[in-house]
Amino acid sequence: MLRRSGRQAWTCSQCLRLQQRRCGKHHCRNRRSTLAPSRAAPDASHDDRVLRQIFDSPRFWKDFSGRNKPQLQGNSAGLFQNRYLTRPEGFQHFAEVTLQKCMKIVDKVLSASTVEEYRTLARDLDRLSDLLCRVIDLSDFVRSTHPDSKIQAAATQAYAIMFEYMNRLNTTTGLNDQLKRAASIPEVWESWSEEEQVVAEILMRDFSKSAIDLPDETRQRFVDLSNEITHTGNDFVDGMAPEKPYLKFDSSKLQGMDPNLAKSLTRWGKVTMPTVGLPAMMALRTVEDPDVRREIYVANRTASRANISRLEEMLKKRAELAKLSGYDTFGHMALSDKMASTPEAVNQFLGALVEDNHIQVNNELLELLELKKSDARSDNFPGRLNAWDRDYYTQRLLSSLRTRIRSPDFLSSFFSLGTVIQGLSRLFTRLYGIRLVPHETLPGETWNSDVRRLDVIDENEGHIAVIYCDLFSRPGKNPNPAHFTLRCSRLISGEEIAEAAETSHPFSSPVDAATDVLVQLSCLSAKFKLFSTKWATPVHSICGRTKMQNVSGTRCATDFAELPSVLMEHFAAAPEVLGLFARHFETDAPLPYRMVEERVAIDRRMSGAETEAQILLAMLDQAYHSALPLESGFDSTTTYHDIYNAHSTIPEPQGTAWQGFFGHLFGYGATYYSYLFDRAIAGKVWKEVFPGG
Repeated sequence: MLRRSGRQAWTCSQCLRLQQRRCGKHHCRNRRSTLAPSRAAPDASHDDRVLRQIFDSPRFWKDFSGRNKPQLQGNSAGLFQNRYLTRPEGFQHFAEVTLQKCMKIVDKVLSASTVEEYRTLARDLDRLSDLLCRVIDLSDFVRSTHPDSKIQAAATQAYAIMFEYMNRLNTTTGLNDQLKRAASIPEVWESWSEEEQVVAEILMRDFSKSAIDLPDETRQRFVDLSNEITHTGNDFVDGMAPEKPYLKFDSSKLQGMDPNLAKSLTRWGKVTMPTVGLPAMMALRTVEDPDVRREIYVANRTASRANISRLEEMLKKRAELAKLSGYDTFGHMALSDKMASTPEAVNQFLGALVEDNHIQVNNELLELLELKKSDARSDNFPGRLNAWDRDYYTQRLLSSLRTRIRSPDFLSSFFSLGTVIQGLSRLFTRLYGIRLVPHETLPGETWNSDVRRLDVIDENEGHIAVIYCDLFSRPGKNPNPAHFTLRCSRLISGEEIAEAAETSHPFSSPVDAATDVLVQLSCLSAKFKLFSTKWATPVHSICGRTKMQNVSGTRCATDFAELPSVLMEHFAAAPEVLGLFARHFETDAPLPYRMVEERVAIDRRMSGAETEAQILLAMLDQAYHSALPLESGFDSTTTYHDIYNAHSTIPEPQGTAWQGFFGHLFGYGATYYSYLFDRAIAGKVWKEVFPGG
């Protein structure tokens, strides 16, 4: 019933109407969007300039972040200005206070007996979900991001407390009975808004997935399994490592590799090559010796046995959980409320993609094979392309194309970080009527001094959200781009504010106490195209403002949630959008669009291989969440090779076991196809809604 910020399918008609009004308001500006200068009001123009400077000028950022900072006499304002989170022990206190609020709501729901009391039930359960997510989502982010191990441990404990309580609530029959009773009373159902009715339907459907109608012993097993899956899944993601961390080669074997990189790995004439990470990736692209590439490839694609065991344990527990809830497989359980609906429909979709991609990927392979045949060093299976050849000859092909396309400047010269964020703000203003405004942070508000805070300002409603941007690399920081939603939209009622006014709390006002001063998102990203698409998710969360938390923002079907990100890929390459901001970091000259067209053409040269890789992973995800894990002798490596041997244009060498690196299997179990699914939808949206750009 209750879950962390996630994925129920619903579109608010109120939001659609609001979007239509905004679309009409900004239509004219969209048509003029090739002009780079901002046409905003004076204050907005100032914010627009500052937005670029806080990311591009370290000196400006230092001055900006230090000015007007209140004197707190060395005291912390608390992470995200949450006054409970001024020290590690505060996470426990935050969880305990939230638990008390949750229990009070549960008692209220269970004791409801009149029509008037039942009328508030959908809102009460939605608030219960919001309270749980306030702790669970925030703690999950902090435990994986904060550099202080004590704070990590405290956040992990708070997460575990609330997650276990949430699973207990999911099997509390009284909540389900009361919700069904309320929905069955005509006066109650008809008094509910559209949002309340949809939330009630979502919660009843989720209750049914939680073995709610089964005996007590079975429901307890459901709770235990859910907790075990969470712990095992987190261990799986945290434990990703290769079976062989390093390989050793004579330095002479690394001909073709960047000499400086090779030198940094060399000691006494021997190269110690990490099998995962940048050195291995560069070696596969540049080392001339095919035998060396083969050894690196196999090690790079072979996860540790320990982590494969964790994966298989998680898959088996998921399969058992699905059976317990009355589903044939976990895939059927996960997809029951998604757009695709069933594993059979997903596999049919993926099979159609294989056929559609067949000609493109085979033409790419023929081109690479011709390159290999012309290579005097290709004595390693010269008549065929091997898995360890693909990156090497792809790199050679793309390098030859880049050599032919000469330009006095690199494309990156037109995309400083500040320029890109400034451009995104201008785009969001034209599309949605929102802009990004830099804001100084208080002591203790962020987890690193490099983190920038951006307030999101709506042209009609004012301040509606906060985004924390952690965009600069540093030792120990996860290099992968990511976005975390720490708070979903929900209307805070006057009753909640009045309740907060009557209780003891560390906040400066009852309103702050009712909201925990938390209306924000976090973003960690890199690379322009990827960076731009990552911003689509927080904007989805920000613009999807509803009165009920369960239907806000990205709390929609998983196979719809990726649509804004994929659609943003089209915006990222559109001349009308690039004209808003892409200017040379030194000369301020506008970006010649010819350079973009040439780069896009290069990227598309091997798009078939990229699509095939996504299809294979989606197929593997479906197979792992089928009935296979419950079969005796289930071997995830055998399944991995079966999928690749059946559908990959280049065979995967024996001995590899890459599935132990497939971290998305935990967070996106049975729904990894979503990117491909939404790419198809986004293509149609782009052509029909934005035919002129």
